[in-house]
Amino acid sequence: MRKFFFLSSFLVAALSLSAQTAKEEIYADVLKSASNHMAYQAPTQPLTKAPKGYEPFYMSHYGRHGSRWLLNDNDYMNPIRVLRRADELHVLTPLGKEALEKLERFYPCTKGRLGDLSDIGEQQHHGIGKRMTKNFPEIFSGKEAQVDARSTVVIRCILSMTAECEEITAFNPNLKMHNDVSESFQWYLNAGWPNRLKDASRNRSRIVSEYAKKYTHPERFCRALFTDEGFWNDEDFRPRSFMRSMFGVINNMQSHGCGEDLWNLFTKEECYDLWKIVNIDWYLGYGPAPQTQGLMPFLQNHLLRNMIETTDTVMASKTFKNGASLRFGHEVCVMPLACLMELDSCGRQVEDLDHLEDQWVNFRIYPMACNIQLVFYRSKKKDAPILVKALLNEKEATLPVATDQYPYYKWDDLRTYYLKKLEEYEKGE
Repeated sequence: MRKFFFLSSFLVAALSLSAQTAKEEIYADVLKSASNHMAYQAPTQPLTKAPKGYEPFYMSHYGRHGSRWLLNDNDYMNPIRVLRRADELHVLTPLGKEALEKLERFYPCTKGRLGDLSDIGEQQHHGIGKRMTKNFPEIFSGKEAQVDARSTVVIRCILSMTAECEEITAFNPNLKMHNDVSESFQWYLNAGWPNRLKDASRNRSRIVSEYAKKYTHPERFCRALFTDEGFWNDEDFRPRSFMRSMFGVINNMQSHGCGEDLWNLFTKEECYDLWKIVNIDWYLGYGPAPQTQGLMPFLQNHLLRNMIETTDTVMASKTFKNGASLRFGHEVCVMPLACLMELDSCGRQVEDLDHLEDQWVNFRIYPMACNIQLVFYRSKKKDAPILVKALLNEKEATLPVATDQYPYYKWDDLRTYYLKKLEEYEKGE
């Protein structure tokens, strides 16, 4: 069904003028080509004032942990091994030697840190927590304010929750803060893959492999690092794989203050091409891709239902005055949740994957510390509807129901839409 949004012509014009293509964004800021390794960038645009007579009283949230170290030692070591071998054979260019020296200096810092939250990741969540209280002080003020914060059992998520909650309690030491971590929350905070979705994603690897070949062009890159083309043209070398593994290490260096930077190994065009592969991969794996029957966002059906049911409990409570429900987990949850909720363009279906970026861009959805905030507003007027605003990475986002006062929507309309969507999916389980 086609959906219509009643936005002012001024807003539509402003959005059109400010829009950048993904390529333009990456060329202007190569860090964005890192996809899910991109460090969180704090928002700069102001938020829209609440409608007259309304004020915020509740927030329902899900956030990813902040910037982290890579998960596997081989992620770091595989590129180093190749460069060491080339050095032993005396086929490294000066640029290749520089790359090896920097990676050798950097590698000891990774010991014992695989998967850990980095110092930058902790700072990201302190910033988010501080802005929550600045943007919505009514939610977190007073002795009756309640915050229930829950995390998956992964340490980087727990520490991210801690950093955010520290800022909230610093704002109001008198609020009722409850933190909890348990395997009993995993079924909705970080759900597993049901067989139905495993079947739907069966062709993902094959399709991504085809685009990886199409968009990985290692010739210039390898010539810049190695003096002997025979070295990297050897059938056992796999230059495309080497290029992508180097790219993975380098684009995650923004996750910590290591003082090293190897972006000079890649041209902006190469970064853009390598990003396109990852964009397609995540769209097929977690987005609403028609190639996977549009089902993958339903990985988070339990999470969205939990958000709705928790909000129902809050609304029905005679004792709840103001506060927040905070949930902490991973990008594999934020990404499909944003798509399931149809925030901005997240829910779009795109047949032509060569032009996916024209309508769906991963780094706008799931950088490190990415988050979704539903902010609820009430009026002192009796029988006035509850309004809700969605923030994706602290930026106002469109929702899939009609409104005449964007970015504010009637909660009853949105709740009805989401429940119907969930029920239609769950009938097929």
